[in-house]
Amino acid sequence: MSKIWLIAGREYITRVRKKTFILATILTPVGIGLLMLVAVYFAKKGSEENKHILIKDQSGIINDASELNTSTLTYQLVNDPVDSLKVNYADQNGDILVILPMIDSLSENAYQLSYYSEEKLSLGTIDNIEDAMAEQFKDKKIATSDISMDTYKSFDTDIDLENGEMLDQIAAGEEPKSTGKTGLLIGTMLGGLMGFMMYMVIFVYGGMVMRSVMEEKINRIVEIMISSVKPVQLMLGKILGVGGVGLTQLAIWLILVPAILFGVQYFMGGDIPMDAGMGSADVEAMTKDFDLSESGIAEYIKEFKALNWFLIIPVFVLFFFGGYFIYASLFAAVGSATGDDMGESQQLMIPISMPVIIAFMMLQPVLNNPNGNMAIFGSMFPLISPIIMPARLAFDPPMWQVALSILILIISCIFFAWIAGRIYRVGILMYGKKVNIKEIGKWLFYKD
Repeated sequence: MSKIWLIAGREYITRVRKKTFILATILTPVGIGLLMLVAVYFAKKGSEENKHILIKDQSGIINDASELNTSTLTYQLVNDPVDSLKVNYADQNGDILVILPMIDSLSENAYQLSYYSEEKLSLGTIDNIEDAMAEQFKDKKIATSDISMDTYKSFDTDIDLENGEMLDQIAAGEEPKSTGKTGLLIGTMLGGLMGFMMYMVIFVYGGMVMRSVMEEKINRIVEIMISSVKPVQLMLGKILGVGGVGLTQLAIWLILVPAILFGVQYFMGGDIPMDAGMGSADVEAMTKDFDLSESGIAEYIKEFKALNWFLIIPVFVLFFFGGYFIYASLFAAVGSATGDDMGESQQLMIPISMPVIIAFMMLQPVLNNPNGNMAIFGSMFPLISPIIMPARLAFDPPMWQVALSILILIISCIFFAWIAGRIYRVGILMYGKKVNIKEIGKWLFYKD
């Protein structure tokens, strides 16, 4: 065991001292900050172009055009003849001319308006003008009807399902935990984040283990090392060492990324638009369920604290290391079975990568139905459970499922480490022979 830790320490020290590690660890957060800075810059530049819109209202629909003004669009009613405006609207500092024709009846649900502009308008500008005109038509219809504006506004009703209680908790005499929309929203976001982290860790650091094994095999350093240690010890030490490198990098990123993003926000004067790099429709879809008022934020904090962190944190850590160990073992086996032909390693990686990709594809359906059959199956299957089970933790899955999933994960770690070790001991010393999955299968039964 001491040799394994000695190899892990050597692997860790060697890698964290490399310039590539230092540069990647520092430049990745810097790159994220620069991307945010560029996104904010272009978002602001894109919104700086103001449009002055002239409206020729031939039906008296609009009373006060200034009520339509936004940060980028300003409106003005004009009384000049239509034919004259079509030619000379630009002389009145107009960028766009909108003409409301004579309308005989306000009972219709759709109207066509004409507009004139020297340049093609963006879809966002057209949508904003259409929404503004539609709002004016609606107000005019209300004003000419027997319905008051206050009565009309009272028709709008917002229903929120909050403060749900679990019947089994009530029956057991326990204080029920909230299962309202706010808590579920936080649980969904947290589950998605944990699942995505597992997805990235498996591919990034599992691939790092594979490349490390391939480098030592190609350079024939491994031939010297296995004269002192067993191949399995070398493999386990490498997995643990690279895992330590990954944890160090993640810890640094957890500090640097928020600090750099805060610095970008400070540099931009604390004004980062919500729609940076996205369309207004995307922002509306993302934020429609968020209450960013003081009371809303307080509710989010309350629900966040109410999550069962004594279960979430330790179980997530177990699956974090378990998932990494399983896939790092398999990646190490692939690295030992291949030489300097990267195409050969890519072919062998396909069957290993498929479960990870399938798990990531299952993530959204599982978050939508965290206690369904798909979620339960994904929580038990060891090649998928490191991504699926952490995503379910915020939804309080039954403890028997969590315990069984952990037990299967531990057994799977031992099993896949054994398989990888059998492949590693043969493949690490094999040169000049192209291997396939059938050949690797034979290695499992070679005698020591």
